Formats: sequence, structure tokens, C-alpha cells
Amino acid sequence: MPNRLLRVNAYTTLDLVDGRARGHEFETDAPGVVNVTAPREDPEQVTLAVELDGTEIDDLAAHADEFDLSPAQARTLAEALELTADRVEAAKSGNSADPL
Repeated sequence: MPNRLLRVNAYTTLDLVDGRARGHEFETDAPGVVNVTAPREDPEQVTLAVELDGTEIDDLAAHADEFDLSPAQARTLAEALELTADRVEAAKSGNSADPL
């Protein structure tokens, strides 16, 4: 991803994920990066950052979205991701038991 705003290296949480930008008049698929970080010293929040490859999206200027989460908010998000991942895996395996 040229002209990237987020730093991507060996420690990046997820790089080259399938992403989508959606607006009132457009929807475009593009590869993206998702990263979770916290300051090394005296961290007070968890930062969740998302960036889509700007070269794939004509309707949106290159940008990265960042969310600062409290530890409790980060845990709530992590729990929701785990539960949803379990539901998707169960559906793929043909297990009709829905954990939600």
C-alpha cells in the first residue's frame, strides 16, 4: 500500500485484510490494515487503527481511522469478536447451535 499512513511492520496486528469503504453514494472493496497498540510507557488507552489502501478507493481521500478505547472497552470488543468468530466457525462447520 503506497502512501500508507499507518506503520506496517512485523508487529502489525493484521495486514492485508479484506476491507470495504462505504458511503452514501459508493461502496468499494480494498485491502487494509488493522492494528492494535498502546503506548510503551504509562499507557492509558488501547488504540485500534484501521486503514484501507487509498489507491483502490477513488471516492475517499487517503486516511486512517483510529479509536482510543479504555481497557474495559477493548475487552468488550475482544469478547464480541470471540463470540462472533465462534458463531461463524459453527455455521461453517454445519453446527446449528448458535452461541448468541
